[in-house]
Amino acid sequence: MQKIAIVPVGEEGRHVARRLLAQLPGEHISRQDVGKHWNDFDAFVFVGAMGICVRTIAPYVDDKHTDPAVVCVDSIGLNAISVLSGHVGGANDLTRDIAAILGAREVITTQSDLMGLWALDTFEQKYGWETELTEGHGTMNEVIATFVHKEPTALLLDIRDEGTDFMEAHLPSHVTLVSDISEVRADRFSLLIVVSPFAHAAPEGVKQIQYIPRVLQFGIGLAHEAPVQEVLEGLDALNYEHGINWEAGCICSIDIKADEPVIQRLKSDGYPIRLFTAEELSKVDVPTPSETVRKHVGTPSVCEAAALLASDNGRLLLPKVKGEHFTLAVAIDRKYLREGHIEIVGAGPGNSDLISVRGRQLLERADLILYAGSLVPKKLTDCHKPGATVRSSADMTLEEQCTLMKDFYDRGKLIVRLHTGDPCIFGAIQEQMAFFDEHDMDYHITPGISSFLAAAAELRSQFTIPERTQTIILTRGEGRTPMPEREKLHLLARSRSTMCIFLSATIADDVQRELLTEYPADTPVAVCYRLTWPDQRIFRGQLKDLAQMVRDNHLTLTTMLVVGDAIDNRHGRSELYNKHFTHLYRKGE
Repeated sequence: MQKIAIVPVGEEGRHVARRLLAQLPGEHISRQDVGKHWNDFDAFVFVGAMGICVRTIAPYVDDKHTDPAVVCVDSIGLNAISVLSGHVGGANDLTRDIAAILGAREVITTQSDLMGLWALDTFEQKYGWETELTEGHGTMNEVIATFVHKEPTALLLDIRDEGTDFMEAHLPSHVTLVSDISEVRADRFSLLIVVSPFAHAAPEGVKQIQYIPRVLQFGIGLAHEAPVQEVLEGLDALNYEHGINWEAGCICSIDIKADEPVIQRLKSDGYPIRLFTAEELSKVDVPTPSETVRKHVGTPSVCEAAALLASDNGRLLLPKVKGEHFTLAVAIDRKYLREGHIEIVGAGPGNSDLISVRGRQLLERADLILYAGSLVPKKLTDCHKPGATVRSSADMTLEEQCTLMKDFYDRGKLIVRLHTGDPCIFGAIQEQMAFFDEHDMDYHITPGISSFLAAAAELRSQFTIPERTQTIILTRGEGRTPMPEREKLHLLARSRSTMCIFLSATIADDVQRELLTEYPADTPVAVCYRLTWPDQRIFRGQLKDLAQMVRDNHLTLTTMLVVGDAIDNRHGRSELYNKHFTHLYRKGE
């Protein structure tokens, strides 16, 4: 969290300063004390005239990589102006935050911001990457100038992480994504941007900047009292031979080596260190176990086991290599690999605006979108990138769906399997995940807004009411799919909780009969058809009329039945609004 100094200039700006202090992690200092505290704060926010701000900071300005951010706000809070260290120091972002707090106009003059381009000199701090500029391939200022002037730029990405996801999602028009260094020629490109843990070199005549993400795990085994310089030179030689950057990862070994001179030297040089017990390492399956190692340290592997364990049992990029007095293995967590990936995404209840930001971003990047066509509006897929394949699964068997996804997966593509609502609630994803597991395919789930949440929103009801009901039951009636005996509706109804019943409109008579064994006949009910879709319809009534409401309106699929006193209830008061209520964090607990 930034440490911010708020500097009001004169009495006129004090009310603005107070508003900022209420919402920023800052403290008030006087203008006269700015020089004394120049190195004590991450940012200075002046409230007053720009001229006074500039004259105050002028004697202390040194370098954009070390200077704090400076923002100036006029005394009545109409304009927030980024003055110093806009990118690297974070003044531009702070300016946006301040403008949002005050309802002010943000004034940012950095060229890349104005042109909607990446701020190349912020990626190191923003994403935790190391920056490497190769001698003869341009200085940072030359690289930035080439990029900002929109000269043809090649982008080579060897891994996938938050930063590369951002770059792909916001690819400027003059940047071309390449898959191999051989595609980068001086007659096509003026600049090469690389994000990789591996060494790459642009051809002569092409400027280059490389970002090195910390995604590798270097497993190291050491002889006792191994000579430091000899080991470090040997490790450097191996990494150079295999084109691996030392800055790309973490050093991993066994805990009994914690005090070894090599480990202490690497630690003092700033490399992150992870140490594991022999018991932890012995549980890892490795390609080259050693009985000699087991005899001496209690585990058949140190370097390979440590690398794999630290990478969450990822991929071994470099199996055990022996050097003088050491062994080395390198692994990477599979989540960083630019290989096939399947993301099961919750589409939300129907309205295309109700998908999550992450879900939308995945749809924009996907090579294949396979959506549940009978339940998910096709409009949700309209944001697909050019060339993406968009298919409805409505007319496909499970086997056909899995075969299609595996085909794209095997070609290293990103697949979005788009399910209605939230995939974990009656989402029919279990069979697909079993297939993915069987074929060792990498996948993840992005949650979505369930239709029961849409029901609460459209009914303008809070489904938990103090002292009335504190439980929401999500279930279905017993149709073609049998219900476990302990989950029969009449048993669940005993709590008289708010009940949201999925997929049951066609058996509304049975549902009503079972619920009436426990709920009073006048219990409020709502029949919700195609929630948040353009043709949404909602019918309110009492439990005794539930089945008739469904029949009269000819409702079958995509209908949710909601039962309980929480519907339209405006009684009950939350303890949150009790004047004696105190949040735990306010008590220091």
